[in-house]
Amino acid sequence: MKLAIFGGTFNPVHTGHLALVDDVRNTLGYDLILLVPANIPPHKDLADGASAADRLAMLRLATDGVSFLGVEDCELERGGLSFTIDTLGFLEEKYAGKIEGKIGLIIGQDLIAGFQTWKNAAGIAEKADIIVAKRPLSGTEAFMYPYRPLENPLLSISSSEIRDRIASAKSWRYLVPDPVYRYIVEHHLYEH
Repeated sequence: MKLAIFGGTFNPVHTGHLALVDDVRNTLGYDLILLVPANIPPHKDLADGASAADRLAMLRLATDGVSFLGVEDCELERGGLSFTIDTLGFLEEKYAGKIEGKIGLIIGQDLIAGFQTWKNAAGIAEKADIIVAKRPLSGTEAFMYPYRPLENPLLSISSSEIRDRIASAKSWRYLVPDPVYRYIVEHHLYEH
């Protein structure tokens, strides 16, 4: 089985996230892509408005019935700061003997500049096949590790924009999958 992971806060998960993983599956032939919600991201502030349980519930709703997508909550279960190197080690053990090749690690082009500051960046590059997705407004910084560039469509959607639109009562309905929309409305998330 070819396995890839895509981590983030997913606060909330949106159609841009799902379009990206679908492109990775179609382009690179992964059998399973796991969305991994961060507990506490070390390089980013976690915005208010949704609990870890809410973010996990929205991910499960967004991936329900999609055969190639799963949700891995190991970082939430582990607690504390979320480090990619720890998650890769956990998944190597969990899927021992089932994974073909290295685990794919999907990151956005916007993360290249700071990748060297990640915990054990060299170890991540050794353990994983890094897949770099194009992102709107990202430059073309040099990357010191081997990677696969992805020619994904550029969708100008961000979780922070969705949160801002909800808080200011602007339209956001079709930026998230339908079950996620219903969850956000029912639980009054991001309304401030």
